[in-house]
Amino acid sequence: MESIEVVIGRIGKPHGIRGEVTVDVRTDEPDRRFAVGLTLRAAPPKGSHSSLRALTVKATRWHQSVLLVTFEELADRNAAEAARGIVLHATISADESPEDPDEYYDHQLVGLAAYDVSGDHLGEVTALVHGAAQDLLTIRTPDGRNTLVPFVGALVPEVDLDARRVVIADRPGLVAPHPDDVQPEQA
Repeated sequence: MESIEVVIGRIGKPHGIRGEVTVDVRTDEPDRRFAVGLTLRAAPPKGSHSSLRALTVKATRWHQSVLLVTFEELADRNAAEAARGIVLHATISADESPEDPDEYYDHQLVGLAAYDVSGDHLGEVTALVHGAAQDLLTIRTPDGRNTLVPFVGALVPEVDLDARRVVIADRPGLVAPHPDDVQPEQA
């Protein structure tokens, strides 16, 4: 069975004197990804002198909507300060799905064929861009253009992982070129 590594957070500033740290959460499932006993891959930022390559979750708690984590390897505030900026990665099974049936992992969407509601092929999903307002699907069209489609139900009414396809309620200029933008062929 294949596995995939995903970024789930970044260590922030120390909290207190016993090695507890704040975590900038980058997962929709923090309770699942930061479960006590899990060992996470640690990727120190460029220029860091940290030798930490793995961290084991000892305890977690929420404090004013901030996730606080105690790792077995961080015994005190100095160790916590030295870990600042470390990016945390979890390994998940390639066939694992989020608990919410309307959510998807990036790797599940990349590579899906994109079709409009009439069944015409629009291209392929090549990436997911995580935005502040909503996520965007990057669609590579057969003519080589990259387009961005807001990943919302009104524009992406169907995701069928088994059939490896997404349906896009295309609008003029969203994926297919707007008629006013089509250049007449030069003779």
